[in-house]
Amino acid sequence: MSSHAIGIDIGGTNLKAALVARDEGLLERAECPTEAHRGPQHVESQIAGLAADLLDAAPPDAVAGIGIGAPGTVNWDRTTVSHPPNIDGWTSVNLRSVLRSRLGTSLPVIVENDANVAALGSAFYGAGQHVDSFIMITLGTGVGGGIIYQNKIFRGSTGGAGEIGHMTIDYEGPFANSGVSGAIEGYLGQTFLTAHARDQIVNYPESMVQELVEGDLDQLSPRVLYEAATQGDEFARAILAWAGHKLGCVLGSAVNLLDIRTIVVGGGVSAAGEYILAPARDVLPRFVTPGLRNDLRVHQEGLGNEASLLGAARLAFQGKDAQVGTQ
Repeated sequence: MSSHAIGIDIGGTNLKAALVARDEGLLERAECPTEAHRGPQHVESQIAGLAADLLDAAPPDAVAGIGIGAPGTVNWDRTTVSHPPNIDGWTSVNLRSVLRSRLGTSLPVIVENDANVAALGSAFYGAGQHVDSFIMITLGTGVGGGIIYQNKIFRGSTGGAGEIGHMTIDYEGPFANSGVSGAIEGYLGQTFLTAHARDQIVNYPESMVQELVEGDLDQLSPRVLYEAATQGDEFARAILAWAGHKLGCVLGSAVNLLDIRTIVVGGGVSAAGEYILAPARDVLPRFVTPGLRNDLRVHQEGLGNEASLLGAARLAFQGKDAQVGTQ
C-alpha cells in the first residue's frame, strides 16, 4: 500500500498542492498563481510544475497517485473538466491525460469537482467527520458546492451535481461567471463581494477600511473586511452580514431540495467566520419549509484550504471509487 499521495487544488486565483502521508497528513506544500488569463496551456504547465516538485520531494516509489480538485463539471470517470468558471479559455480538458503526458508518468490521476474534494476532506478530517450526510459550500474566488449523502459524494447522473454556487436567488440579479443570472456566486464570489463593498463604502466615509487599504479601494478584499469587522467597523460588519443573509437564502433552497440539514462552510471567504455564519444561521429557517427546520446546523470548516488538499489526496489513496465510508 503506497504511503504518500499528491493533492492539488485548482483555484481561480492560486494553485495549491501538497504531499500527503497516509498516516501523518500534510508534509510539503507548494503554491503558485493560476494566471488563467495566460491561457489553458499555461495553467496546465503550472499544475504540472507543482506536481513535479512534490513528486521529487516524495520517497521513491511511495506515491499512490495524484488527486485534483478542479472548478467546473467533472465527468463520471473523473478524468475531464468542462467549462470551469474563473478560468478563461477552458472548454473541456482531460487533466489525467495532460498531467500524465507532461510528467511522463503512469501514476493514477483522479479529478473531481473542487467543492466535492473539499467535502471529502471535511468528511475525513474536519467538521463533517461526525455526520453521514452534509452539504458543503465553499466561498472563494467562486462559490462551490458539494453533497455528502450517506457517506458518499453525491455526483448526480453524469458527475456534475452539487453546483450550489450557480443556484439562483434572484432571476433578475447579477450574472455569475457561469452566465447564470442571480446565482449566489454573483453575490458572494470574492470579486463580486468586493465590488459590492466598493460600491457601498461611499455611504460610510469614516470606515476604517479606507485606512486599511490606504485609500486604494482596488486593494479591498474579504480579508480586509474581516480585519475591519474584528475592530468593530460598522461598514465591514454590515457587508459581511449582507453576505451571510444571501448565504442563508441559498442554503435554505438546498435544504428544501435535499433534506440534508447539516451545512459545512469552507473556502477563503469563510475565514470571516461568525460575521457571515451567524447572519446565515439567523435567516436560514425563513427559507426552509416548516417540516425541515429541526436540527439545522451551519458549521465553519476549520481546516481552511487544507480540507481541499487532504480531500484531493484521499482521492488518490482510494482510487476513482473514493467514498467517505472507506478508509
